Amino acid sequence: MSNLTDTTKLHSLRDGRSTAREILRHVYRALQSKGYDPITQITGFILTGDPTYVTSYDNARSMICRLERDEILEELVAFYTSENFDK
Repeated sequence: MSNLTDTTKLHSLRDGRSTAREILRHVYRALQSKGYDPITQITGFILTGDPTYVTSYDNARSMICRLERDEILEELVAFYTSENFDK
């Protein structure tokens, strides 16, 4: 019998691996480099979970797949609110 629980956890990436912010920055730049609209492509990935929204160029797809979609959304909301409401 498994010891897994049915709880949902948000995981921090602060253990030496790339942070969600760093990964998003890298993915954004890779998408721009290939001529894609990064906002549209990242939004598509968040909504669907389909990794083909992100280019494999410069390892961007495998990097974004290291993150849970809720981690990406949390990072985006935190950044948006800190830039617009915490001033």
